[in-house]
Amino acid sequence: MSYLNHVTGHREALLSTRSVIRKENFVIIEPDGIVKNSIPGYVNCDTTILGSPAMGASFADYICTVHPNGKNDCIGGKGIESFLYVISGTLKVKNADKEATLTEGGYIFSPADKPFCFINESYKDAFTYIYRRRYVPLEGFSAHTVIGNINDVEWVPYEGMNDCHVKDFLPSATDFGFDMNMHVLKFKPGASHGYIETHYQEHGMYFLQGKGMYRLDDEWFPLQKGDYVFMDAYCPQACYGVGDEDYIYIYSKDCNRDVEL
Repeated sequence: MSYLNHVTGHREALLSTRSVIRKENFVIIEPDGIVKNSIPGYVNCDTTILGSPAMGASFADYICTVHPNGKNDCIGGKGIESFLYVISGTLKVKNADKEATLTEGGYIFSPADKPFCFINESYKDAFTYIYRRRYVPLEGFSAHTVIGNINDVEWVPYEGMNDCHVKDFLPSATDFGFDMNMHVLKFKPGASHGYIETHYQEHGMYFLQGKGMYRLDDEWFPLQKGDYVFMDAYCPQACYGVGDEDYIYIYSKDCNRDVEL
């Protein structure tokens, strides 16, 4: 299934896909069919652009396999805030404020005036999720570098439900310097959103574990580990987990800013 699983050549089955592209509304991209994108700065990396303005997003996000000695010397800066999350493996990251070695679950958020770099100094591949967005300034406030590991953050019940939990990567809930946040959401098998959400914010979502059914606009779609979803503003959405393991995904959400008129 695509370069990720090292399967090439003709299939015995008829060509098919679960991907659905409805620009300015929602997009589903399954792993089978994605391609590697050659992007300046990514050295010894297999990188795929997932979300982008070409589909209606205000951001760009990627998955990136960083091979040993793979690196990027400059992500973000010049008005672009950036975020990297290590799904597996180990990476060294650095910006003008901080440097750290990130293991599985590790992440860095770097504000718009501070590009960051990464390098894989280990002997194994590292698999990462990367996000870039133009920062929306707010007078009197500013964002700052955040480095941590999401495994050190406690799960919090999502809207009071004991079978659905969430973790926040950034202090956006209490700091207007941040105009976005990253979250991990977890549903127990059979658990669901409490209602079908419809909101101004948009999402980019990468599924880390499990299987589920997801409502996008007026349809339900089966989604699973490795899938990607972009959800535009006001797209009705909800999901529930199926199977025998938790349904988990990481997602971005813009916040803390008024509508620009």
